[in-house]
Formats: sequence, C-alpha cells, structure tokens
Amino acid sequence: MLRGRGRRAAMSVLVAALTGAVAGGCGRGSSGGDATVDEKPERYASSGHLPEHLAADGTTVVVGSSRADTVVRVYEDLRCPVCGEFEEDGGAGALRKMTLHGEVRTEYTLASFLDDRLGGKGSKKAANALRAALERGKFVEYHDLLFQEQPEEAVDGYTDAFLLRMASRVKGLRGAEFDAAVKGMKYRSFVTASQKAFEVDEAPGTPAFAVNGTLLKEDRWNLMFDPDYVPLAVGTSTLPQRQTHRT
Repeated sequence: MLRGRGRRAAMSVLVAALTGAVAGGCGRGSSGGDATVDEKPERYASSGHLPEHLAADGTTVVVGSSRADTVVRVYEDLRCPVCGEFEEDGGAGALRKMTLHGEVRTEYTLASFLDDRLGGKGSKKAANALRAALERGKFVEYHDLLFQEQPEEAVDGYTDAFLLRMASRVKGLRGAEFDAAVKGMKYRSFVTASQKAFEVDEAPGTPAFAVNGTLLKEDRWNLMFDPDYVPLAVGTSTLPQRQTHRT
C-alpha cells in the first residue's frame, strides 16, 4: 500500500477519474416502481450516543443506524501502526461523522495476526478488552482511546495493566465484571473467531475496508486516508471490486 506523497499522487489521479464516473453513472435510487417515502437518516449527537452491538455472526461489531443503506466494514489489528494512522490522522474521523449522520453504518472485524508475527499477546488482549467494552456499551469510546494511546507496534504494550488504565478514562466502563473479563481473556473465542473471519474475507492486511460487502482495492483504499475523500471512496465503491466471502 502507498504512503505519504506517493499515496497523495495516486489519489489525485483517482479522484478525477471517480468524479467523472459518478457524474456519468446511474443513481442507485432510480430503480423504478412505486415511489416510497424516504425515511430521514438517524442522527446522533456524539460517538457515545451511537448504538453498538454484536452481529449474529458472533464476530462483527456493528456501530450506527440499522437504517443506513451503506455499510462500511473496517478490518483492524490494534497493534497495526497504519490502523493508528487511519484512526488518528486519516479518514476515520470523516467515516465517524458519516456514521453519526446516519449516512453509513460502520462494522468492525478485529484481527490479531500481528501477535504471531511480532510475538506477544497485545492484539488478542486488546480485541478481548474491546469485546468486554461492547458488553458495557462502550466499544466506540474505548476503541477510539486505545488507538489514541496506541503503543509502539513492537512493544506489545496492550497489557492488562495498560488496558485497565485506559478503561479508567472511559466513564462507566470499569467494574468487577469488565476487569475480570480483561484479566481472564473471557472473550478468547471471540478473538479467535474474529481473526478467522478476517482470513475468510481475504482482507489483504490491516487496515482494510469493504463497502456493502466489497473490498476496496489499493486506489480507493488510499482515499480512505484523506478525510476530504472518504465520502467519495464510500460513494463510488459499488463499482466492480473483489467480493468478500461472507454469507
């Protein structure tokens, strides 16, 4: 994947091409038949107000409106520095704004392969802690904080002590049940299943993005790192790409 100036140069070429494609394409709403009354998107005041739950597949963390027509799946490993770049300096803020406005629903698949590659248990521990936070309705706030304070990739810094210290900064998250879940890896099976889901979907690495079940290739992947172009990347991603293997 491209980074820095190489990414931006590739983006400028792609933006021009995609803008033309949008102008000349057919609107998804023009399907014919009887007209229906459009529902206004659900809007949320802040990240803390976003609904969140575990999907029926047992691995997908769903954030945002159930009425959103566009679903953006984000594949992340908590130890991944490029995921941290996306969350802190890239397009995550723009994606969150679209989620708050009810334009998209964001779904997360948490990978943990970097533990095997680098040694340690930080990716697995962080994913387990995030699953525990979901039980408390605090996934979004805790997820954002863990990336905000992301340790160096090679340090394996997502220890129990670090995760609990971070949790203390999220109002209403700490408690005996949460603490025990973190220390005892209560959601180990979730962590394993989430990594398997990442592999089944053939995501090329982290971060990866899929829109309505379609993985973004490198050109549109690059757009996800610029807040100004995230809506364009999401809005044009119905053009042919690689399909994920989810059913």
